[in-house]
Amino acid sequence: GSACSQGEVFIAMMQKGYEEAKKKAEFYDFLEIQPPSNYSSLIADGLIADEAQLEEILTNIYKLGKELTCTGAIKAGNADGSIPAYSGGLTTPPAGFKAGDSMRPDPYAGEQPLLVITGKNAAQYQGALTATTAELLKRFPDFRVDLYPTHRSVALPQAVLDNTRKNALSATTLAGGMAVDKVLPGIPFPIPKSGAEAMWNFLLRYQGVNIATKYDSWNVDAAGTAALSTTGQAFINYAIYEDMAKPISAKDTYYQMKLHYTGPARRAGEAIMLRDAANPLEQPRKAWQYLPGQRRVKLAPNLAYDTPNPGTSGAGTYDDVFVFNGALDRFDWKLVGKQEMIVPYNTYRLTYQPDARALTTPNFLSPDHVRWEKHRVWVVEGNLKAGERHIYAKRRFYLDEDSWVALASDQYDARGQLYRGSFAFLSQSYDKQTPDATPFMIYDLVAGSYNINGVVGPYGGIKYGTSLSKAKWSPESLAGAGIR
Repeated sequence: GSACSQGEVFIAMMQKGYEEAKKKAEFYDFLEIQPPSNYSSLIADGLIADEAQLEEILTNIYKLGKELTCTGAIKAGNADGSIPAYSGGLTTPPAGFKAGDSMRPDPYAGEQPLLVITGKNAAQYQGALTATTAELLKRFPDFRVDLYPTHRSVALPQAVLDNTRKNALSATTLAGGMAVDKVLPGIPFPIPKSGAEAMWNFLLRYQGVNIATKYDSWNVDAAGTAALSTTGQAFINYAIYEDMAKPISAKDTYYQMKLHYTGPARRAGEAIMLRDAANPLEQPRKAWQYLPGQRRVKLAPNLAYDTPNPGTSGAGTYDDVFVFNGALDRFDWKLVGKQEMIVPYNTYRLTYQPDARALTTPNFLSPDHVRWEKHRVWVVEGNLKAGERHIYAKRRFYLDEDSWVALASDQYDARGQLYRGSFAFLSQSYDKQTPDATPFMIYDLVAGSYNINGVVGPYGGIKYGTSLSKAKWSPESLAGAGIR
């Protein structure tokens, strides 16, 4: 804990103010406040102006100790009670869950919507809806948002929380926010001061260590016809979480993904592999691709940024995957602030739906399968830098305060018009202390189509496993797995 007038929290509050003291307070399990008379020498020595200032300092330290969770979320609920206080998340599996099973029952299956938002009453909730949600409600009379009770279900391993406390005191960014330094595996900036810091929280957040899951990607065109874009086997490794005591260095791979496509027939046998490092300016994304017709593995540096993603038949870009991924360097990032938003959350019904066609209804994803809740999010805006190229001129992200998952985004074109919008579908893997947002989707509001990716329900849900061998993470391994 931190208590006396020589403690760093007190000194920071006295000399630098609330925000700096808040950053230092994240390191401590408790903050002790002593009787005001114990601090009287500070007034006598001129370090504090008077008793009023001392009272303000002590009041703010009290507030600090009760205000935030380890990940920087507000502990308390909101004013009207529609967002509850954080109580540690969901750590007990519901009845019916079988230990070791990757199909996780919905712990909130018995709940009913509190209210339903349609185009007729959308104006009442305008400030709590993303631009994409509002546009869908405006366009389609049968689109709806079923708003359920809010559950702050996210729970993380203690080692992640401990490292996050340490990061709050030491983590920094480099090159104007484009890279990170002095970061342990965990949330690097639980009290972010910039948009770039918030985006690094999203990129480096805990999602488990290894995922090995088969999935589908489906496109639905403007005529309402659903077509399978891709079936694949995904292997994802978050290597920084293999050693919780090791600081992340500039060239460390924090994320690597290997995909083997098994369908449809025209794509069977293709494979790709991507690696992202903590300093993409020193170590840019490495990518390889195997195409059966060419029968060789080749470097593929274009599998990044706004290159159309063939895994979605071009419905999204490579950096639309998981709502966002890859380097931050083409945009200037602004931290807009926190906001209460209605977003997809605790979407077990969608994530573990065994029939993909039940999801892919015309015009929009089946409202019967999307649970919406009100949550506090960090709003981050990215504006395309002068001289840089990207099909999006502006992107607006909504990052969950408890998990740092990007729950949604709005993408705008060079004319300032809403072009596309994305959503991720978060559910807590309660048996693993791991938030998951493998399923994600993107609406193309110009073409009138959409894609949903990471559809794992038909293949047994979210599966966590052990890491692949070093040989299987080599580029050469793509050829062996990709032969038809």
